[in-house]
Amino acid sequence: MPEAESIGRLGVWEGYRAGLVQRFEAGDKGPRPQVWIELHPRPDRIKVCDRCGQECPHIHDRTERWVRDLSVFDADTHLLVHRCRVKCPACGPSLERLSWLAPYARVTTRLAESVARLCKVLPIKHAAEFFDLGWDAVKAIDKAHLERTLGEPDLEGLTLLAMDEFAIHKGHRYATVIIDPACKRVLWVGRGRDRGSLRPFFEMLGAHRCATVLAVAMDMNSAHELEVRANCPRAEVVFDLFHVVAKYGREVIDRVRVDEANRLRGDKPARHVVKSARWLLLRNRENIPRPEDRVRLDELLKANRALLTVYVLRDELRHLWDFRSRGHALRHWKQWYGHAVRSRIEPLRRFAKRLKPYLHGILSHCAFPLHTSLLEGINNKIKVIKRMAYGFRDDHYFFLKIRAAFPGNAG
Repeated sequence: MPEAESIGRLGVWEGYRAGLVQRFEAGDKGPRPQVWIELHPRPDRIKVCDRCGQECPHIHDRTERWVRDLSVFDADTHLLVHRCRVKCPACGPSLERLSWLAPYARVTTRLAESVARLCKVLPIKHAAEFFDLGWDAVKAIDKAHLERTLGEPDLEGLTLLAMDEFAIHKGHRYATVIIDPACKRVLWVGRGRDRGSLRPFFEMLGAHRCATVLAVAMDMNSAHELEVRANCPRAEVVFDLFHVVAKYGREVIDRVRVDEANRLRGDKPARHVVKSARWLLLRNRENIPRPEDRVRLDELLKANRALLTVYVLRDELRHLWDFRSRGHALRHWKQWYGHAVRSRIEPLRRFAKRLKPYLHGILSHCAFPLHTSLLEGINNKIKVIKRMAYGFRDDHYFFLKIRAAFPGNAG
């Protein structure tokens, strides 16, 4: 079998045959070995217009184009393709459609697919080094692949939503992510966290689909709540446990711990015990693995009444999300609120009064037991994606990577 025919069978360039084949060792044309293959169109092939798909028997002109293909063994493969433009009766002069090469592409389809697969697990820089391609070329390949494979999200049949924000840069620059909690699928990502930032999602959702949304889980972001109520008339807003308890930890437990440490300035050993107990107080007791740390926590709470009060009331606040009866939850809230405002602990009293206007969203959890813990996991994965890429300068590409990482559960 002639060498050119063997190469053609190996490469499977449909409609083309291999002509001149040359190999260059490392150092001849670059740091790595290279194979150059000249490809000529077969005269008996069926020529099709790339725009309309119509068969075109006549050729308008030919051009030469260098294209990268997957490596042949240890050598980078470069193709010199004699590309044809056909005379299309409908479109005029148009490129010939090739199954293995996209219009105006500098890499074959299979090389682009391999680049996109590697970009799932590696930063662009490392994928570019592996294939000996430019950084911009690899990014463009991966971005085009994501746009083609993801397309527009399927928004039919949505009844439940969850939304949260995450930092995209230092300096309080945020983006908002919206998911379908039923199948753990990212539906939309957009820069910003105000009402105007959310509006494009609801415009994309449309009035008829907005009307089918029954509940939306979120943190206590007033802008998010107002935009949801403006667009989804039937939806109940559900404030999740994670954000409320995290806010309680920052504004109550941590503040009381600092105040108690300042009160104990004259007793350095006791002050040190209180100051060093921040993470013990913020963690749930069941999440403290070491027995000696649990003993430290018990001793601290026995010795300090203010810390004991805010610690116990945090656990009581968490129980609000255990109820499925709105009436029982409301009674529990009234008891908790009464203890908080009568506690004479100013950070606790202030927190309880600030939380009261959000009670409707907490009680909505009884009917719609949604939470954003899934979103917190997604946010952690987003941080990994961002860290692996050393940050993103292209928001659209970054948001495509997020959607690709969370396609949802099948079925």
